[in-house]
Amino acid sequence: MIGRLKGTLVGKQPPWILVDVAGVGYELEVPMSTFYDLPELGQTLTLCTHYAVKEDSVALYGFLKESERALFRTVQKVSGIGARIALAILSSVSADEFTRFVQGNDIAALTRIPGIGKKTAERMIVELRDRMDALPSAAVGASAPASAMDAASEASIALQALGYKPAEVARLIRLASAPDDSAEDIIRKALKAALR
Repeated sequence: MIGRLKGTLVGKQPPWILVDVAGVGYELEVPMSTFYDLPELGQTLTLCTHYAVKEDSVALYGFLKESERALFRTVQKVSGIGARIALAILSSVSADEFTRFVQGNDIAALTRIPGIGKKTAERMIVELRDRMDALPSAAVGASAPASAMDAASEASIALQALGYKPAEVARLIRLASAPDDSAEDIIRKALKAALR
């Protein structure tokens, strides 16, 4: 299993990044919470990773914070929750906010996360409430910008990868983008707008 990677960030296109480790390029899918805090291209970074093997695929997920990886793994223990919804959770709210939602029985807040309906939210609360205290608390990362393609297009791709429908993505980007915003800024504002 691959539990940690340290290497040079050589590519990023949400939700994917490419990390060069001693000449081997590892492609990882990351939540937007990690993507926002990535260093500039060419910089060194260390990621906690989750290696997933399924019948028809192999995937590697990366996280800047151990608390995010722990939450990613924990929520997938709920029946019907997979990596896609786990990433949507981490891309929409912080690990601490999610813990508060679950422990506070806040179904309304949970259903604002893409891919989570009322029944799923109720199931998550029942199955996760007692496990949330065992998760490590979040550490603060450093912020970073950067993108090569048009910021709105990059944001659109990332939002659709998180499970938003194209029409909803177009609406959110219209609401959230300003002329000089980076893709990360647009995504952050769009996700906040979606949660209102």
